[in-house]
Amino acid sequence: MLRVVRGKGFEPSNPYGTGSSSYNVKETLYSFRKYLEVDRQLNEKTIGLHLSNVKRLLQALGKPPTEITVEELREYLSKFKDANPYTYANVLKAMRVFFSGFVKTDISNGFRFPNYPFKPIMVPSKEELQKFYCAMERARDKALFLIYATTGLRRNEVLSLKLEDMDLERRMIIPQKGNMGTTKNTWVSFFNEETKSVLAQYIQEANLDGSELFPSKSEVKRIFERAEKKTGIHITPQMLREWFCSEMLSKGVQEVYVDAFCGRVPRSVLARHYTDFSPDRLKEIYDKAGLKVLS
Repeated sequence: MLRVVRGKGFEPSNPYGTGSSSYNVKETLYSFRKYLEVDRQLNEKTIGLHLSNVKRLLQALGKPPTEITVEELREYLSKFKDANPYTYANVLKAMRVFFSGFVKTDISNGFRFPNYPFKPIMVPSKEELQKFYCAMERARDKALFLIYATTGLRRNEVLSLKLEDMDLERRMIIPQKGNMGTTKNTWVSFFNEETKSVLAQYIQEANLDGSELFPSKSEVKRIFERAEKKTGIHITPQMLREWFCSEMLSKGVQEVYVDAFCGRVPRSVLARHYTDFSPDRLKEIYDKAGLKVLS
């Protein structure tokens, strides 16, 4: 947005305004979106969540960000005090990004994130995995299941995979630029011989042309629901990721390498310790673990 300034021609308008009467929430949110996209390099889902939370905050307080006080933020957050702690955390997280990063003020820095309730992670047994797997009829569905169980990748990372990301010979997944988003730390992932065999069958049958390997999120949900209906066993992609972590740790793989397989190692660490996290070194560690799902 441009405005005419006497003696200066056109200048960008101030999205914060110079007072409550001139304040434009839309302009602020537009600029904030650009900040999230360009400066923070966040994915669309995270951007949408931050924008939604900040929009509600600005509309509730009805004044430019530079005029908002700590007391007003405290009063606003008090409305979420008895809400789900994850909801409170999302509100505060968006507030922190907005004020500390975008507006460049520290008024939100004193608020602490809530304690999350501890929930023990329940992972399915290998017998349950095998029964669930056998309930799937299509090679595509079985390949999808095994990719989740043997790579440690997140649900959406798997759904973003393309044929060009897969190295069948080395059983390695090397995401091409932009194929798996920009906010996570995914480096390289691996899958076992069981997965390689089923994946090769699926690729041959499907005659894929470079598009996404697997179906949409809604279709994946239906695939897992059908298998659950047949077996009475509840398994989700997230549970398969948790099973992968548990199984690799039980096989003696160091936690730092399990984190690497799951994309939980900062890129700065990968860069500084490349020898320890090189694809060849990680593949050696992965293969030595001897991870199996079907036997």
